[in-house]
Amino acid sequence: MDIVGAPGTDMLLIADHASNRLPLGLDLGVPAALMEQHVAIDIGVAPLAQALSASIGCAGVLGGVSRLLIDLNREEDAAGLIPASSDGHLIPGNVTLSDGEREARIAAFWRPYHRHIADTISDISPKLLISLHSFTPSLATCDKPRPWQIGILYNRDDRAARLALPLLAQAGIVAGDNLPYSGKVLNATMNRHGEANGIAYLGIEVRQDLIADGEGVALWCERLAPIIRAVRDGLAA
Repeated sequence: MDIVGAPGTDMLLIADHASNRLPLGLDLGVPAALMEQHVAIDIGVAPLAQALSASIGCAGVLGGVSRLLIDLNREEDAAGLIPASSDGHLIPGNVTLSDGEREARIAAFWRPYHRHIADTISDISPKLLISLHSFTPSLATCDKPRPWQIGILYNRDDRAARLALPLLAQAGIVAGDNLPYSGKVLNATMNRHGEANGIAYLGIEVRQDLIADGEGVALWCERLAPIIRAVRDGLAA
């Protein structure tokens, strides 16, 4: 995993899919070009996470391996934790894993990542978790365009979402309320570290074409940082 920023506020940023790295010598049997696409990494999230952590003065925990190796935003026993396919692409290196190989991968990557998040939460007692992801303008298996610039995801705990959505609207940002997909279906990290601990969380999805370069990252850091701070202040009110 990668650690960015330093604890300075009562917030913690978490980015599960910030990397496309694979362990040295491990071959998943997919083309190198695929490792640069959204199936392998949330494009733009790592630089945006670094910029936001610096802007709002909080620590960030960034996943350090590709979601094709193991999806850190899945429950340990989820069928898609080590995906056999993703968005129509077969992942040959994951298809024939033995039970022992699966357990070894979980022990090497998934458990240390979530243990570090839990330890960080215990150390700094954040009042707000910020979950940062990016989404594609459309899926390869469905070419219908996604019109949202930002998605706000949540499961049962919508405290931060209800504060953020009107702020985003006031800023002229087209935001999806549990869109382009629902946190009631896909919210594993926030369920584990937010809802299970009674900690409010803001699940932010940014459309990847908006943060695909440095200029976009800087713009969306500037737009999102004050909204995140306002949500934190609103929770404390």
